[in-house]
Amino acid sequence: MVKLVSSDKEEFDVAMEVVEQSVLLTKMAAGHGESDEAISLPEVTGRVLAKVIEYCEQHKSDQKLDADDRDDVPKSSEDILQWDKDFMKVDQDMLFGLLLASNYLDIKPLLDLGCKTVANMIRGKSAEEIREKFNITDEFTEEEQDLINKEKDWAEDN
Repeated sequence: MVKLVSSDKEEFDVAMEVVEQSVLLTKMAAGHGESDEAISLPEVTGRVLAKVIEYCEQHKSDQKLDADDRDDVPKSSEDILQWDKDFMKVDQDMLFGLLLASNYLDIKPLLDLGCKTVANMIRGKSAEEIREKFNITDEFTEEEQDLINKEKDWAEDN
């Protein structure tokens, strides 16, 4: 077992086969050897880490792919297992927490799943709908937007 400690000091005892889903944690665990010393994860909250562990538990027996084999994996955002779809039915804070954590912990399949989920959320939406969905403020004033539109029209005419 490997002890993981989140940024908010929540502790998790995790089986090595689960830890091995993460490139970063695998390297850190190897560096700790047989020590009982906990691995501190200052970039991941306990709430998000619990969800990451849940994902890794579910996928611990999945075939690990090397870089060459990953090219054969379907990349369509439609190719998502039902368990994974249900797993990703989370609020936006958790979704983006999972994206950040999977990137930080180097869990490529979870990062891919998060990106596919976001892609599905924005598919077919206008820029304004996307801004509204993700609470993104339009950083341009009305005058700046008019200037951009004029420049865009000029570029499209040529």
